[in-house]
Amino acid sequence: MARIGYARVSTLDQDLETQLARLKAEGCGIVRAEKVSGGTREGRAELATVIEFLRPGDELVVTRLDRLGRDTRDVLNLIHEAEQRRAFVTVLDPHVSTRGEMGKIVLTVLGMVAEMERRFIKERQREGIERAKAEGVYAGGKRWLDRERIKMLHADGSGPSAIARALGCSRTQVYRILRE
Repeated sequence: MARIGYARVSTLDQDLETQLARLKAEGCGIVRAEKVSGGTREGRAELATVIEFLRPGDELVVTRLDRLGRDTRDVLNLIHEAEQRRAFVTVLDPHVSTRGEMGKIVLTVLGMVAEMERRFIKERQREGIERAKAEGVYAGGKRWLDRERIKMLHADGSGPSAIARALGCSRTQVYRILRE
């Protein structure tokens, strides 16, 4: 039986150290961490590795349920996948585990709260953007894709899938830029 820790923060400027220290203090021999949004499971390679690694009797440990995910369905699917592997999920704050039926109920409710909190965050963000636009100070988000490079690769004969793979983005983003 192994205790495997998983730590996650949403943005590159956030710090993982507190979560990592707590998971190690709780006896997690293996700890995987990543800096990626918890809104979906897309792009969460470390989480996929942890789930794939789980063996019967293992325990996946997270400091808070929202570290596992902010979508109720995703969280419940992750718990189900762990159970399919006859492993357990334990949340440290508040301390809840899927070892018992009551733990599963509490984790379901906490998953719903995490999703609701994500909606509130998005709503506040949207309100802030609208306020900034009304005041004329909103400049939009930072563009992280090199539009000229995408157009150049396309002109050189690369297809949208190849461009997306090369730049680490989605085909939808490539198509959107090519339509501009």
